[in-house]
Amino acid sequence: MREDHVDRFLRRLEGLSRETELDLEVEGIVDRINGIARRVRRAMEVTLAEHGLTHPEWEVLGKLRLAEGHTSSPGELAAEIEVSSGTMTSRLDRLEQDGLVVRRPDTADRRGVLVELTPAGKAAYEAAVNVQARKEAFFASALTAAEQRRLNDLLRKLMLAFEDRERERA
Repeated sequence: MREDHVDRFLRRLEGLSRETELDLEVEGIVDRINGIARRVRRAMEVTLAEHGLTHPEWEVLGKLRLAEGHTSSPGELAAEIEVSSGTMTSRLDRLEQDGLVVRRPDTADRRGVLVELTPAGKAAYEAAVNVQARKEAFFASALTAAEQRRLNDLLRKLMLAFEDRERERA
């Protein structure tokens, strides 16, 4: 199998690994996951820029796209995305100015407001998703379907270990 840049880095760490607790297999896993994540994130940034969106705006559009009736309250959106209400207000202001969302009075709560995805917002979100999905399919095409399933299984196992640890600390 061909070497990647992580292999070359690990070779330089061999002496250090004998003097410390550094495990080169673990280091290889972490460095490769981080490197792949950076490349996917860069591709996503390009996709979103081509569609006139920022990642935070795309997150809001995505939450609304998946919400029942493509509608949610600003508070629910802020909680789901884990940002402050002020941050969410700024995001909604820009999205509303661009015609991608509208704010409407909540008929069930006279004091409340609901945010609704507009047809333009739905189209913008789906266009970006489709472009990014093609890019991600290209990235994954280096693996067979069986390898993709196996990698997903292994990554799921790692993710569950992280989630379990986070739950224990909460």
